[in-house]
Amino acid sequence: MKPVAVVQHCHNVRPGHFASFLQTRGIPFELFAIDRGDSLPASIEAFSGLCFMGGPMSVNDELPWIVQELDLIRAAVAADMPVIGHCLGGQLMSKALGVPVTRNPVKEIGWGRVVPTATPEAQSWLGGQAPFDVYQWHGETFALPPGAVRILEGEVCVNQAWVMGPHLAMQFHIEMTEELITEWNGEWRDEFAGESCLPPSVQTPGAQFEQLPHKLPIMRTVAERLYTHWARNLRA
Repeated sequence: MKPVAVVQHCHNVRPGHFASFLQTRGIPFELFAIDRGDSLPASIEAFSGLCFMGGPMSVNDELPWIVQELDLIRAAVAADMPVIGHCLGGQLMSKALGVPVTRNPVKEIGWGRVVPTATPEAQSWLGGQAPFDVYQWHGETFALPPGAVRILEGEVCVNQAWVMGPHLAMQFHIEMTEELITEWNGEWRDEFAGESCLPPSVQTPGAQFEQLPHKLPIMRTVAERLYTHWARNLRA
């Protein structure tokens, strides 16, 4: 099988559980670390699918690699090659397909509840999954491209995940591990300055780690289901 191309934008926003999922199933992947100066592939031909990770930048920033990634996404969608996006990666997918990424009314940081929609697509990707908590760290939100179907929605950020054929775009970070959560809360602790006036959608590190033992395993189970469904369409 050709490898999955995994694009990393920031040193601490690594593939996490997505990489573990691929390794466990013997699915090869090649990491393109933009943060380390790696060049993006010139085309999609050498790959079975594309994965885009998150990052603290905006898809609306004028960064040279953003244009290249948008082109890769459009090429993959045109060829029906599966694309998956985590947070910034999901926003890149939406922008590539012609819809805006805008500021969300509030930031979401920490554990946040998402609800499956009453759609055949949500049933197909998620089964009978009850509402559950995902790990959030974002201040912007994507719109739905033409033909996309929302499969997960939230209270303070409606568009949490959309699918279109074999493609999955997520606003949240379902790839998280305890190690990554610890790292983010340490490196980005400025997000919690003035704890007394944080909006309810921003959890302090203490609250995040208190809930982690219960919520991470549930999110991991859903991640396995979503990743498995996505991987079914990888090219041989």
